[in-house]
Amino acid sequence: MRPTSRDTRPVNLDLGTIDLPVTAYASITHRVTGVLMFFSSFLLLWALDRSLASENSFNEMVVVLSSPVAKSICWAIASILTYHALAGIKHLIMDAGIGETMRGGVVGARAVFLLAAASAVVWGLLIW
Repeated sequence: MRPTSRDTRPVNLDLGTIDLPVTAYASITHRVTGVLMFFSSFLLLWALDRSLASENSFNEMVVVLSSPVAKSICWAIASILTYHALAGIKHLIMDAGIGETMRGGVVGARAVFLLAAASAVVWGLLIW
């Protein structure tokens, strides 16, 4: 607390002790997945460019993308994209006036987390 401030409320700067609701975690992860999608788009565009350069570079990309590390990266990108899309759909539904209450927000956030986890498993089965 600053000595010149008249505000006497306690200030909690330890973010690890703040108990956030599930809706806050859903909102934070939606923003984080948006940033991750932005940066992963450069990797995906590079892979697309390399695969379209020639038949030889396409065959090289096939070999590269069949490695376990590349499959893990592809799984992560697909899971991130799916989570972000599901959270975006939840926001669109809420913009339409459905689930705007705190209870509706909690149910929507939990549904997004469950659907995203299930889709991550499906992506894992499809990729491997």
